[in-house]
Amino acid sequence: MKRCAGSALALVLLISGCSAATGAEPVTVLGSWTGDEQTAFLRVLDGFTRETGIPTRYQGTRAQNQVLRGDLQQGTPPDVAVLSNPAELAGYARSGQLKSLDGVLDADATAAYSPTWRKLQQLGGNTTYTVVVKADLKSIVWYDPDRFREDPPATWDALLATSRRLSAAGQQPWCLGMGAPPNSGFPGTDWLEDILLHQAPDRYRKWAAGELAWTDEVVRDAWQSWGTLVLAPGAVRGGSTAALLTSFADAGRGLFTNPPGCLLEHLGSFAIGGYRAVPRPAGPPVPDRDFRFFPFPGTGKTARSEVSADLAGMFHDTPAARRLMVYLAGEQGQRIWPSGGTTFSVHQRLAGPDVYRSDVTRRIATTLAKGTDLCFDASDLMPSAMTSAFYQAVLEYLAHPDRLDTLLGELEQVRRGIGREQWLDLPC
Repeated sequence: MKRCAGSALALVLLISGCSAATGAEPVTVLGSWTGDEQTAFLRVLDGFTRETGIPTRYQGTRAQNQVLRGDLQQGTPPDVAVLSNPAELAGYARSGQLKSLDGVLDADATAAYSPTWRKLQQLGGNTTYTVVVKADLKSIVWYDPDRFREDPPATWDALLATSRRLSAAGQQPWCLGMGAPPNSGFPGTDWLEDILLHQAPDRYRKWAAGELAWTDEVVRDAWQSWGTLVLAPGAVRGGSTAALLTSFADAGRGLFTNPPGCLLEHLGSFAIGGYRAVPRPAGPPVPDRDFRFFPFPGTGKTARSEVSADLAGMFHDTPAARRLMVYLAGEQGQRIWPSGGTTFSVHQRLAGPDVYRSDVTRRIATTLAKGTDLCFDASDLMPSAMTSAFYQAVLEYLAHPDRLDTLLGELEQVRRGIGREQWLDLPC
């Protein structure tokens, strides 16, 4: 999944750090963050400037992939770019445009990350190319503990039964919004990925790596399972039409309205930022008291967790760019953004109460930094053409669920048209 906040046309250029006036050449950084996320990331860059005296120039745009490709074609790449799609970064590594960090990060810097994250930072190979700037846990379901007082369902069948019971009582179980231009549909891909991961983890890896057909029965079963849950009458307020028209950032507000518009939401840990911004007479919601989560239900076997990450890579090898990559990977740089309570580091020394002040955030941080059964978001691993087709198929399925076989056939045609070298196979 790809998730961004702010206007679809937002393009922001900011120089961070008062040392810009010294005449030092700034490190240029390209990313997708605008709005509140941009403000938070600029605090990280400001910390780098205070530490090193090196200014930075940040460019935030929803179209960062297109901007990066254009800059590379013109021979003027940013020093550092942050992307969420490892497959795209791997393509830049193969072409030599993404620079190795093996001579940049020392052993202590890499040892601070678990083997799962180190492998991701190596893009599935043996050379380190990226640094995880922040990460999110996907396999969670949010609720307000004052409104949803049942025992959290531990299996898919129990989740389905809970949803039906709530609907029968006249309550809308699910908050659901697909809107996220230009990536509308991504919340649905997260649903499908979690279902497949928890029902058939071995097949999930093959599917994410492009080695399993979209028409395979296990993939079709995941789509049908999701449809059975969210397309049932009364499952989503306003039905699938409302889900298609609602922004993912607004859907969860129903958890906190009076009366509640919905009782449960499946959305990554980035939802915390949106929840904490919901205006209420009693003040904005706070974790633990107003919202908690339970793990996405599986089959009763060893629980796996879907995760995603934003990865920084170096595209222009300069001494200043190297120092920024070291700072982003280190404990000091990794600590700044999570201190706001809405973002998570995977640095293993930063999972404690000195960084995360609520039980909700500590549980997420511990799973991300120290979890051993983490699987990367499949749509973020897929080549961009496959990801885009996946997003679109989700939207079409919600509008026309009777076209499922046709949609899966079209997705399979896209998969077959993509060369093997464009796919990543990352263990989970």
